[in-house]
Amino acid sequence: MPSFDIVSKVDAQALDNAINVVSKEITNRFDFKGSHVVIDLNKKEFKINIETDDDMKMRQLLDVLISRAHKQGIAPEAFDFSKETYQSGKVVKKEVQVRNGLRQEDSKKIVKMIKDSGLKVQAAINDDIVRVTGKKIDDLQEVIQASKSWGLGIPLQYENMRS
Repeated sequence: MPSFDIVSKVDAQALDNAINVVSKEITNRFDFKGSHVVIDLNKKEFKINIETDDDMKMRQLLDVLISRAHKQGIAPEAFDFSKETYQSGKVVKKEVQVRNGLRQEDSKKIVKMIKDSGLKVQAAINDDIVRVTGKKIDDLQEVIQASKSWGLGIPLQYENMRS
């Protein structure tokens, strides 16, 4: 029976490359000359720790991060900017969580959306992936097309298509 997996993954190497490109660009930019800027990636926890002099530079740095990560193939929705910036002495700090893998509530939303779509497919949650099976490949392709318009706020990838 044909099947495929819905996942939400961020390639660790692409993320590392994006962080390196951002830090290289920041050192060359005129508006950041002589200012305190630290951007650090925790590869195990998929967290980015950022320090800047003020809030304006923080916003500029986040814009550069999003654009450079997008060029590396990382969707902007992969970054969780929900934590507020906080002042620590003379610097402004922010911790940005990178979403890697589907959370349980996101998986449940995806399964509910698939069932509500009325297509003749089955969806099952396996850890941080959602496996979709059906009798026809056309039904599976319709699920992929429908899922692109759901707007869940998380980047979705489709892999392991088998017939």
